[in-house]
Amino acid sequence: MSAMFLPATCRIFAIRESWPPITGLGMRIEILCTGDEILTGKTVNTNYSHMAQRLGEVGLDVTWGTTVGDDRETLLAAFRLAASRADAVIVNGGLGPTVDDLSQEMAAAAAGVKLALSQQWLTTMESYFQRRGRVMPPNNRKQAMLPATAEVLDNPIGTACGFAMTIGRARFFFTPGVPREMRRMLDEQIIPRLLQGSGLNAVLRMKRFHTFGIGEARADLMLQGVETLAGGGTVKLGFQAHYPQLETKLVARGASAEAVEQTLEPVVEEVRRRLGNFVLAEDDQTLEGVIFAALDAKGGAVATAEMFTGGSIAARLAPLVGGERLFRRGIVARDAAELGRAVGLATNASEASPALATAVARALRAGDGASHALAVLVALDEGPDRLEFGGQVSIAVAGPDGDAVRPARMQGGRDWVRRGATELGLDCLRRYLAGLPVDEAIDFETRN
Repeated sequence: MSAMFLPATCRIFAIRESWPPITGLGMRIEILCTGDEILTGKTVNTNYSHMAQRLGEVGLDVTWGTTVGDDRETLLAAFRLAASRADAVIVNGGLGPTVDDLSQEMAAAAAGVKLALSQQWLTTMESYFQRRGRVMPPNNRKQAMLPATAEVLDNPIGTACGFAMTIGRARFFFTPGVPREMRRMLDEQIIPRLLQGSGLNAVLRMKRFHTFGIGEARADLMLQGVETLAGGGTVKLGFQAHYPQLETKLVARGASAEAVEQTLEPVVEEVRRRLGNFVLAEDDQTLEGVIFAALDAKGGAVATAEMFTGGSIAARLAPLVGGERLFRRGIVARDAAELGRAVGLATNASEASPALATAVARALRAGDGASHALAVLVALDEGPDRLEFGGQVSIAVAGPDGDAVRPARMQGGRDWVRRGATELGLDCLRRYLAGLPVDEAIDFETRN
């Protein structure tokens, strides 16, 4: 949310002749999500938001969004309505092996065709189970029963077969409800087909910048007019805020990969220049991945000490590839004095201060043999959680080039402070490793 990504260049798959390109007013797309758990609100429908956002990024707008429960009559009516008004319909869910998975059955009914066994997909599923040393349950065979006119859409990471077919005037694309399976199928199978069917140029490139410390409004002002540097091409600028990070996206489309890259290059360089030190990663990189790459390049390793953040910093670092070499250990405590004692400090200091954070980081580095140590201490306000609730954050990084200390005041509620302190701590470590200032003002702190 990590996320799946739009391929740098979308290759085009052949579309059946029964679904000609849409011209004129553009393609009308409907997203139809199925499942009682979605309809009743027991499961938050993040799949819809992801699909709608992805389509918007490539210039395909969603006209209708529909949610339907696991009911044959209602599903059939929804399929028929979508077939009468949309050019393309993406159906999400209902492709599993259980009795309440009805998408294949009702798609066949809506199209007036029979279900037929896809030997191709049955073989794929059997191989899937064999590779894992398991016997395929008999009810999984249901997932290989597809409408007779269906075109298989590959799902390399699951047993739910996606498929495409024409119902009425619309081309339907059926996707699994498992988010990571749906996202991969959307990017690799469906978006390329939709782009070709829409008549839009089919070579697409999306460039992403991940930043911490600036909000959406500030980033918008910093990047004002940057699209005009596209050199005759068209670049679309967009933002997605997911605190504590902000994702800035550039989308370019063209007749060839070379043309798209030429269009993007000056814009990308200017975005890097304007956002400056706030850019913590690009494209599929993560903040923790960038930190590990820098540590690896220096032949180093890190240890962490956290107060109030509950181990969220260690949880971002320890599971990464290379963690056995690059991450020494993480210490978690809720009390400042306890955190100090855990690293061997002969002190009863109870104040989560910058001085204590520095002492903890130094002791942690010395005791664990790590090249770098990060300490994040938080002194919370008293009283109930509220918008004004905050805390004083004290961050220290100890390394071979000395110490770096970063105090900050954050507020907005307990969870807001916890997430902000986690991100600020990791970003300070990134900046230290890169030789950047750690005390650059950010939008998420309160300064006197």
